[in-house]
Amino acid sequence: MSHPSPRCSRRRFLRTLALGAGAATLGGASVNLMSAGSPRFPVSDHCDGRRFFNPRIHDNRTFLDVLKWKTTSKVAAWPEWVEITPHPLPEAPAGDGLAVTWVNHATFLLQTRHGNVLTDPVWSKRVSPLHLIGPKRVHAPGVSFETLPRIDVVLLTHDHYDHCDLPTLRRLARRRPQPLAITPLGNGELLRAAGFASAQVIELDWWEAHEISDGFTVRATPARHWSNRASGRRNHRLWSGFFLQAGRRTAHFVGDTAYDDQMFRDIQKRCGAPDLALIPIGAYEPRWFMSAAHCNPAEAVQIHHELGARLSLAMHWGTWQLTDEAREAPLTALAAALAARAVPERVFRALAPGESMTV
Repeated sequence: MSHPSPRCSRRRFLRTLALGAGAATLGGASVNLMSAGSPRFPVSDHCDGRRFFNPRIHDNRTFLDVLKWKTTSKVAAWPEWVEITPHPLPEAPAGDGLAVTWVNHATFLLQTRHGNVLTDPVWSKRVSPLHLIGPKRVHAPGVSFETLPRIDVVLLTHDHYDHCDLPTLRRLARRRPQPLAITPLGNGELLRAAGFASAQVIELDWWEAHEISDGFTVRATPARHWSNRASGRRNHRLWSGFFLQAGRRTAHFVGDTAYDDQMFRDIQKRCGAPDLALIPIGAYEPRWFMSAAHCNPAEAVQIHHELGARLSLAMHWGTWQLTDEAREAPLTALAAALAARAVPERVFRALAPGESMTV
């Protein structure tokens, strides 16, 4: 049973960040596409050699935008806590199947006969640069950390706290054998700081692929987003999605992204239509502020369509209150968007935490 709460601590936290270091953690100073110094990364349509940006247009939110959001937003009340129903983990498929379990937010466990994969693993209570304040989870992880099977690969899309959780990464780095960690350019330092051996960290630019074993490949794919941590420099680490090939099954972990009317068509052309797509549907209000970083449910359905996915699963909703919409609003909006496009709900589903299915 859930218990409504105004979540005043969240408002105080966000206003503190906005008034103090908000431009460094939530908003966004303007991008200087000609950073000083010698190039660290390949120069491309999304990198000037030192700083990354979105192709064609890079929308930034300024400190004043952050302040406006924090002082004028109408935040929906979220439950203080939501009880979840435990689900047993499935066995790894013996053949070419892919078993997928939603843990929370952007964390999925993917099980295949080639190996087990964790996406953006977060088991912490809060997602924040501070341990005692910040967005607090409203439900337990759908899978307890202790019951995880062997993890062969960790996929880390970018450095934001609700995706890159150093306490969880440290726990994974202590596992033996240590998982292989695959991440976009510039994020390797975070993984190494968490205890991953340098040999176990693979950094990829967009479209680059790494073959883990025969028939088991991960390719970094574009996403429309940005990067920063409280102690870092804005957009000096790349963000991405990942396209996974495991035998005859493919999965596209879209990552944290806004909608882009070209990007997902390009992914489909280069990588093919995935058997499974994991697409964000939450953290999208107020739209004037969030549209540059997060797609809404209607745009998520458009991404599903442009990818040509056989099945899509929703993510990035219901665990932490990061933006203004109500906890259940993404589900309601997703159902409406599917109905408007005459897309059967069975092909774009939202799993409960800990729920699994096999593709």
